[in-house]
Amino acid sequence: MSSTALIYDPLYLAHTMPGHPENSQRLTVARDVLDREGLLDRLAHPPARDATLDEIGAIHEPAYIQRVQQVAQGGGGWLDADTYVVAASYDAAVRAAGGLLTAVEQVLDGTATNAFGLVRPPGHHALANRGMGFCLFNNIAIAARYAQAAYGLDRVMIVDYDVHHGNGTQDSFYRDESVLFLSTHQYPHYPGTGYFDEIGAGPGAGYTVNVPLRAGVGDAGFARVCDEVIGPVARRFQPDLLLVSAGYDAHWSDPLAGLTLSINGGYFPLAQYMVRLADELCQGRLVYTLEGGYELEAVGYAIAATFRALLGDATAADPLGPSPRAERPVDDVIETVRRTHKL
Repeated sequence: MSSTALIYDPLYLAHTMPGHPENSQRLTVARDVLDREGLLDRLAHPPARDATLDEIGAIHEPAYIQRVQQVAQGGGGWLDADTYVVAASYDAAVRAAGGLLTAVEQVLDGTATNAFGLVRPPGHHALANRGMGFCLFNNIAIAARYAQAAYGLDRVMIVDYDVHHGNGTQDSFYRDESVLFLSTHQYPHYPGTGYFDEIGAGPGAGYTVNVPLRAGVGDAGFARVCDEVIGPVARRFQPDLLLVSAGYDAHWSDPLAGLTLSINGGYFPLAQYMVRLADELCQGRLVYTLEGGYELEAVGYAIAATFRALLGDATAADPLGPSPRAERPVDDVIETVRRTHKL
């Protein structure tokens, strides 16, 4: 019998700062929506574990890990102008990374068909030696390395559809042919990386795929990116595991960006596509992690829609409806990506 695992821990709420867009309400609202929608009772709830120092150290430098711990032990502070640490942040970040490792274990051990790490702090901007963009440890990069080290996987694919480019994840695997990183994101936008010509280097050349989108791209554009870029790239790479950095800040209502995805026309079919791709290529082995998304109702219902896709449901609730703004076409972006990567 198929099952979907939700990995969550109350410690994820302790890393928070009122007034900061990346705060604990993102999870409390999401869990409230999952409860109201009757989804919590349909999911497995394995306990999140802590990541070990060695597991985090596969991606991050020891001096940086120690710095986060010291700032937290000192009562908190700022890693940069955007990225805060409070007293509980180090422990929460260690368990956020470990929670995603729990998700990987559930799927690769065959306990769950697929899994979603409802973890925070988020991770995809975190570099080997510094946190940035609200991120402390790079959860999905740590998970990819763990899947290879602990389970002997040859090829892991990461799809990142946060509205911001996952520069930290890209940097982690830029010279690595065993982890393919594909990102759709608004460009130009924070953090300024992720242009077409960033394709990897050395043995990793061709294994980084960037799809930089202008503001205004929405449901129709993302459907085409799935069919004409993500699918062909994945089929050529043949991953053993599909990991997804799910940012919900590409929703049309998000205050920090300008893409125009809706829930029913965008995020739900996007997750359905990832399920189909995992079923086709890697025995359904699919693990999601939460990245961004700052309009709370949109985040809650988009996460619920993602779980409905993971569970195989045919419909999802969308109280916010379609974008009120006209979509921008993506023909030139898709043509450039396909030419760059010889698709």
